[in-house]
Amino acid sequence: MTATETSPSDHERSGPARPGRGGNGDDDLQPGPNAEPVELDRVIIRVAGDSGDGMQLTGDRFTSASAMFGNDLATLPDFPAEIRAPAGTLAGVSAFQVQISDHEITTPGDSPDVLVVMNPAALRKELVRLEPGGTLIVNTDAFDERNLTKAGYRTDPVGDGSLDGYTVYEVPMTSLTKDAVQPLGVKPRDAERSKNFFALGLLSWMYTRPLEPTIEWLGTKFGAQPTVRDANLAALQAGHAFGETAELFDHPYRVKPATLAPGTYTNVTGNTALAWGLIAASRLSGLPIFLGSYPITPASDILHELSRHKEFGIRTLQAEDEIAGIGAAIGAAFGGHLGVTTTSGPGLALKAEALGLAVSLELPLLVIDIQRGGPSTGLPTKTEASDLLQAMYGRHGESPVPVVAARSPSHCFEVAIEAARIALRYRTPVILLSDGYLANGSEPWRLPDVEDLPDISVPFATERNHLPADGAAQFWPYQRDPDTLARPWAVPGTPGLEHRIGGLEKEDGSGNISYEPANHEHMVELRAARVAGIARDIPGVTVSGDVDGADIVVLGWGSTWGAIDGGVNRCRSRGMKVAQAHLTHLNPFPPDLGPLLARHPRVLVPEMNLGQLSRLIRAEFLVDARSVTKVRGVPFTAAEIESAIIKELGR
Repeated sequence: MTATETSPSDHERSGPARPGRGGNGDDDLQPGPNAEPVELDRVIIRVAGDSGDGMQLTGDRFTSASAMFGNDLATLPDFPAEIRAPAGTLAGVSAFQVQISDHEITTPGDSPDVLVVMNPAALRKELVRLEPGGTLIVNTDAFDERNLTKAGYRTDPVGDGSLDGYTVYEVPMTSLTKDAVQPLGVKPRDAERSKNFFALGLLSWMYTRPLEPTIEWLGTKFGAQPTVRDANLAALQAGHAFGETAELFDHPYRVKPATLAPGTYTNVTGNTALAWGLIAASRLSGLPIFLGSYPITPASDILHELSRHKEFGIRTLQAEDEIAGIGAAIGAAFGGHLGVTTTSGPGLALKAEALGLAVSLELPLLVIDIQRGGPSTGLPTKTEASDLLQAMYGRHGESPVPVVAARSPSHCFEVAIEAARIALRYRTPVILLSDGYLANGSEPWRLPDVEDLPDISVPFATERNHLPADGAAQFWPYQRDPDTLARPWAVPGTPGLEHRIGGLEKEDGSGNISYEPANHEHMVELRAARVAGIARDIPGVTVSGDVDGADIVVLGWGSTWGAIDGGVNRCRSRGMKVAQAHLTHLNPFPPDLGPLLARHPRVLVPEMNLGQLSRLIRAEFLVDARSVTKVRGVPFTAAEIESAIIKELGR
């Protein structure tokens, strides 16, 4: 774990990550452009500017270079919903935070050590996040009277003393970028667009990031636009040269590669990992995937990624609306495909009726909900995990479905395969929950050995399965497997297996339409028993921390995992007895969850909602589960979890 996650205080860190405040032999170094880099164990960097300034691209390129260098890392993109919010305003600020380290980490960090701001609005909005005494790099060219007024400043904060508590570096990035690209004949307005690459070059020098991955990426990305490619390249190299020659900084810094498990790694976002998991599930099951999806933030990248991989038999449909997307996926499932539909909270509500149909049809279907702030349009680009109760109960009638949730960007790959396994084995729709934080965040992921992935193939029905008294064999579409209670899956067109399905209640076995009260009750109980029986087929709860004798267990689900892990480790380093348990399977719960909770005198449940899991836990197990809630559109920090544990323990 990182020093940030294991130290008693956020401010007790090995190797201060700020120019001019160094340790690790810093005082013995000769300042200047040729000084040796100071070693750090980790650093948290945040870049912020207008939504058109390319801050997400800057962060992404720095992250990719760090991943190739071998660091462990975690990211937090933070951008507005508007495609182009008003320039220079607080509402238009876009930011990207990344933590890089020489050891395993689980969060993008509580507060940045280094903040790069491209204009006054970014400074005003983001300064509150910067660590006291942290490093602030300011694009002074943007601090004119007009931009200061837009941001709500009466005086220039760079010169009025309000930033005296920070180490401030004033860099005229815009004008330096224009000077760098001027020989290329680029117009001044177009040249200004490359200033994000100047900032990237400067950060790359400060933290000894290799430029080659970015140079190669520029050649690939803008190969057909040589003027844009060359302008960005010139700005990148100018920023790097400025850091090396301007003598503003005593020395650069270096975060060594992390010691990770042997293997091949790639940097991956949650949505990309989820798409790859679906492709893997297709290969492992031997079934083609059909994705029916209506574009919605933050789920659309899954559609984009899957549409690039038709060579794996992937079929994607950008439907006209949410209902059409799930309807097409149900039809594909009836036809023998692995049907998938993706959405976010508002779309899940629209899909509810069709999802009830899939429950009645008892067909395998994956419904992927990348949660965001709500209700209604809410906060499209901000994270939240408030769809759990909707996933559990948001349908007409008694219509239970299994629910699983990812805990990290790379875990999305595993959860996609697990959701597909359950859907196929038990012939049921499965809801997979992720959220905007996981979807857009990234981390290094070790590619799994294909041999280690599970076989999730299932047989189609090929023969008649019922022999009545008259001896003429028939096919009964609702004849059940005695172990799983799953019905047979017969592909349309299979000779002799013609059958009807639909939304009207079925007679158990024959599948004929039935309005008999006793049959309806029997079918309702069967569908519930089929889902409940999945508990016998899932692993128990994994407990970490103080497995025995803990005074409190912190129970989480979804993207709270990283912050909980950090907060628990901080408390344990201070002598507290704390256990951590995290749920992937939310319906049904793991079979040993009840006994686990009963063994602990206190149960704390951090959630990105107003306490939805704690309600379920209290109802199911009659334990006094205490909620820690956050609905601000940003994830928990380890410090917040640490504080909640201390408060609960009365320390």
